[in-house]
Amino acid sequence: MNDDLVGAAREALAKLVVDVPDFPEPGILFKDITPLLADHSGFAAVVAALAAAGCDADGTPVVDKVVGMEARGFILAAPVALALGTGFVPVRKAGKLPRHTHAVSYALEYGEATLELHQDSVEPGDRVLLVDDVLATGGTARATRELIEACGGTAHGLTVLMELGFLAGRDAVGDLAVSTLMTV
Repeated sequence: MNDDLVGAAREALAKLVVDVPDFPEPGILFKDITPLLADHSGFAAVVAALAAAGCDADGTPVVDKVVGMEARGFILAAPVALALGTGFVPVRKAGKLPRHTHAVSYALEYGEATLELHQDSVEPGDRVLLVDDVLATGGTARATRELIEACGGTAHGLTVLMELGFLAGRDAVGDLAVSTLMTV
């Protein structure tokens, strides 16, 4: 990633992400990104830095699609797609997409979740950048990669605002290149 872009994005994150203790339950320190989203300069810096993960060393886009995972991944992935000149593709919870989908179920700490992707949203051979707000255990990213591959696409990389380093989400995504703007 471009060091100047990352530096500006990290500065915005440090200034604008608000820690909310005991949300949504006691013992959790929630990272609220809504002040960042409300700040044009900060949001623009973050989008530019995330988009850099979809470019080569010269800054030329090398991806065909940008996938965002429900729900905050949508907020970040759509402007990243615009910045890269590509299409945006949503990955949704089960039952939210109206046409034929591929589905992948995966384990959560307590239970199971299912993600879906329209079967025709990623073309065979498409190079796809995955975008989300947080990399935690890696289950959502791994399931999203499986959905992209079910369509015949290739996951180019995963870019996130924050990584919860103590949860080892990188291990779950295997050899997928991961770029993060902040590790907590």
